[in-house]
This record gives sequence, C-alpha cells and structure tokens, in this order.
Amino acid sequence: MLLETPRLTLRRFRAEDAAPLAAYRSDPAVARYQSWTAPLPLDTAAHVVRSLAEGSPESPGWFQYAIELKADRCLVGDVGVCLHENLMQAEIGFTLAGDRQGHGYATEAVASVLDDLFGRRGLHRVSAECDARNTPSARLLRRLGFVQEGLLRQASRLKGEWTDDLLFGLLASDRRHPAPAPAPD
Repeated sequence: MLLETPRLTLRRFRAEDAAPLAAYRSDPAVARYQSWTAPLPLDTAAHVVRSLAEGSPESPGWFQYAIELKADRCLVGDVGVCLHENLMQAEIGFTLAGDRQGHGYATEAVASVLDDLFGRRGLHRVSAECDARNTPSARLLRRLGFVQEGLLRQASRLKGEWTDDLLFGLLASDRRHPAPAPAPD
C-alpha cells in the first residue's frame, strides 16, 4: 500500500526505519502527548518496526503508514489508522519528527490518508482524539475539516498526570472539497 503526495510517500514500514523511528520518538517534545516514554531504545524501535510492517491497511485494527520525505528519502513520521470491524469507520493518529514540524508535512500526510479512506475505500466516518494541551494537533485536525465533538475531562492518565482529551469526528459528507493545500503544522 502506497500513497503519494507532491512531497511525501506514505508506505509500509521497513527494517531500515528503526533508527529514524527511535530518533524522533526519543525526542521528549514529540513524545510529550503520546503514550510512549522517551527515549525509545533502538532494539525496541526495531521490534516496533517489525510489528508495524506486518499490519494490513485493509483489515480491521491498527495500521501505521511510514511518512517518507521524497526529497531525501528519509522517514519523518507516521500516520496510524485503526479500521473498525465494519470497515466503514476508522480512528486516525499521527506523529512527526520535531525537526520536520512546521512545514505542512503532517497536514499533507493526514490529508492523503483521509482522501484514501473516504475516496477509494468509501468510509463513512473518521475520528481522532488528542490531548487537550496539544494545540498544534487540534489545529491540524480542524484545518482538515474535523469537528470537535467532545471534551473528556481528566479522562487519560499520561506520564503521571490526568489529562483532558479532545474528541474529533469527520464524516464523508463533511468533505465537500478536495483536501486543502498543506499549511504549516
């Protein structure tokens, strides 16, 4: 499964992605609102990459797309999709290397995945959840047309503290226009 944008290739993870995955997931700023704790050791990253490479984007459950920058063929992040059992709904999440943020790559990658989910695959709904303090991720979701559907107060225990979660949803009928041009993340 391959998705392409003008600047990115979204592809299956490969063994050589372990080191760059470990690098960006070891960045405390990148890990701040995520479920993992930095640093991510290389041997753990190698195991994660092997596991991610085995997934199927067409089957229910999580599939993680590797985001590769075409210009220098390097891994810069990932987009996860959890396809529901009914194959008509999914949840989405994303992570981008800290030094690659602010260039529109995450917007471009997520928009491409949404185009595939709603276009080729005909999904009805995609949802997303993020830590309420993660304003860049919430902004990205809103920019792509997601509607904030809820706030779960102190719903997650993350790195020793209770955090609020924002709930977002996007329906196929909400996507009246093609994906917007990438904007800085």
